[in-house]
Amino acid sequence: MTDNLKRLSDEGVSIWLDDISRERLRTGNLEQLVKERHVVGVTSNPTIFAKALSKGSAYDDQVRDLAVRGVDVEEAARSITTFDIRWGCDVLRPVYDRTQGLDGRVSIEVDPRLARETEKTVAEARALWWMVDRPNLFIKIPATREGLPAITRALAEGISVNVTLIFSLERYGEVIDAYFAGLEKARENGHDLSAIASVASFFVSRVDTEIDKRLDKVGSDEAKGLRSKAGVANAQLAYALYEEKSGTDRWKALKDAGARPQRPLWASTGVKDPNLPDTLYVDHLVAPGTVNTMPEATLDAAADHAEVPGTPIQGTYDEARAHMNALKQVGVDYDDVVRVLEDEGVEKFEASWNELLATIAGELRDKGAGQQGAGA
Repeated sequence: MTDNLKRLSDEGVSIWLDDISRERLRTGNLEQLVKERHVVGVTSNPTIFAKALSKGSAYDDQVRDLAVRGVDVEEAARSITTFDIRWGCDVLRPVYDRTQGLDGRVSIEVDPRLARETEKTVAEARALWWMVDRPNLFIKIPATREGLPAITRALAEGISVNVTLIFSLERYGEVIDAYFAGLEKARENGHDLSAIASVASFFVSRVDTEIDKRLDKVGSDEAKGLRSKAGVANAQLAYALYEEKSGTDRWKALKDAGARPQRPLWASTGVKDPNLPDTLYVDHLVAPGTVNTMPEATLDAAADHAEVPGTPIQGTYDEARAHMNALKQVGVDYDDVVRVLEDEGVEKFEASWNELLATIAGELRDKGAGQQGAGA
């Protein structure tokens, strides 16, 4: 039987799981995925935590203790999420050690309500870095305009960063520059550059969802023929930009000082359209030095029938540029698409964070009331 996930790994793609939960940790499921499915990292977001809190009883004991202590809902959220992330870091620590810090990483996101506030984002990054206290942690910071200086400042303090919510090529270029600037300042501050790591999370499926909606509105045969190809093309051109920036003198100087590359990470790789192949965003984004973070359904599909191409991603650039130009010709405004996606991305994460807080608040009330009743 072909081990498709091993083939992906052998091509230089690090396979990460886009999910975490107390139940997954408690049952040893995450450790099993590391051993059997070549999973070498984990990403999380507010939606993932909200979903985890709404299922089962894995969090009951901790929530009950927090309720008894009278901890407010925001600090309870930090305690609950950092507990899972710390545990995840410990599960992945052997991978981190084996790969000399390349993989074995676990990501936690700053409060998404701070996405437009630089100072608060930096303060939150520091707090999460301190609370988890594991070298294989990534702090996720959104790539908003206000997030860029926060990324640089966090890196300058030796904090490893997963830059999230990247949709546009222009913003991705700015993210790479923010990484370079952070490393340059970290070096000035006396930090060991080899101890600092970063990935740049470039979102894929959401690009297709938004552009396909616009193509359907255009309605022409030409527009219909362009559906469901922009997400991959956009990501392929992001890799071209990564290669371009990796050839600059600025990067070479940092590399000589011990710096690690900021690897492109393909995010939002679960296919939204059921008419599309469920491994679309795995099969077409195989490139050395990348990360593909997959929800478990996509991981299972990739294990079963992913197709690892024999041609390098570099051979796709001309076709990808031609596709993006064709979108422009039929009236799809790329700049507007990526602006809408960034705004919606921040709004969706804010909404799920508020949902998480509401869920925790309800649990604190229930567990606190139950404790009072037991003591009466």
